Amino acid sequence: MRNLTPKQLAYRLSLLIAALITVLSSLLWMINYPLEWYLVVLTFLISFLTCYFIFLWGIRQFIDRKFRLIYKTIHNLKVGLKREPQKVDMSEDVFGRIRQEVIDWDKRNRKEIARLTDQEKFRREFLGNVSHELKTPIFSIQGYILTLLEGGLEDKKINRNFLLKAEKSINRMIEMVDDLDEISKLESNRMVLDIKRFDLLALTKEIIESLEYKAKKKKISLRMNTDQKNIFVKADPARISQVITNLLVNSINYGKEDGRTTVKFFDLDENVLVEVGDNGRGIEAEHLPRLFERFYRVDKGRSRSDGGSGLGLAIVKHIMEAHQQTINVRSKVGEGSVFSFTLEKA
Repeated sequence: MRNLTPKQLAYRLSLLIAALITVLSSLLWMINYPLEWYLVVLTFLISFLTCYFIFLWGIRQFIDRKFRLIYKTIHNLKVGLKREPQKVDMSEDVFGRIRQEVIDWDKRNRKEIARLTDQEKFRREFLGNVSHELKTPIFSIQGYILTLLEGGLEDKKINRNFLLKAEKSINRMIEMVDDLDEISKLESNRMVLDIKRFDLLALTKEIIESLEYKAKKKKISLRMNTDQKNIFVKADPARISQVITNLLVNSINYGKEDGRTTVKFFDLDENVLVEVGDNGRGIEAEHLPRLFERFYRVDKGRSRSDGGSGLGLAIVKHIMEAHQQTINVRSKVGEGSVFSFTLEKA
């Protein structure tokens, strides 16, 4: 009885009542007159048809009044308001459909609530991180200016030094604001990529040469591992340079003395796989899922001393997504980390 359609329900009820009416009518008829078979059949047919249409009409009215409003409300919440009213199909399982609609609606709402909860949590963390990151340079600038105003401005030993430190803090704030603006453009698709054919090996070599001085200060060796002379890809060279530079700088900042960072290239048919790996400290597994979030830091103290904005990997992720590619990371504590991404061959 649970999955019956309205027509099936009306049919079964009519069949039962028509049978009862026929039996009772036959018994009463037999008391006074001889029983005729055609009268039994006629009584059954008239009773069945009368009950069927009455029950069908009654069930339709009951559904329209009691359940149709519920179903229509849920349906409209799911697919939006419709100009034409919903019609009840009496040949289908209306009650089962309503039940399934309620279950599906509940599942979607639970998912939406979970998504909104995560977004709200991310928003709170993001605002907290922004304010925290801006406080450090702002308080530094404030301290330097107050020192100068209280007499340090006339002291030649400290006035220039403090102004240079204030400028460094201001540059850090500008870098942070520029990075936030860049992420905003990437997320809203307002940044137009200059896609062209270029040699990825030549670009990587230039970046490594530009970072050699920084790497030597940390006693880290930068190298490329490939036997190929050229690897041509189709992408925005400026943006890919930004990606590789960021990954190499992170590797230098988090590397260990006498360590090494290697850039490798692998042929994947239509794409090229680029891996930037090191033998540094590595990253704990618990940090890997959130590594590309804005302002997320594995080692907050170390990052601030190096002047990072905490937005580099988030920008890298958005740049790769703008190229319709992905970036991944694998790491093991004490053995190092490997960042990998793909680019389309040209």
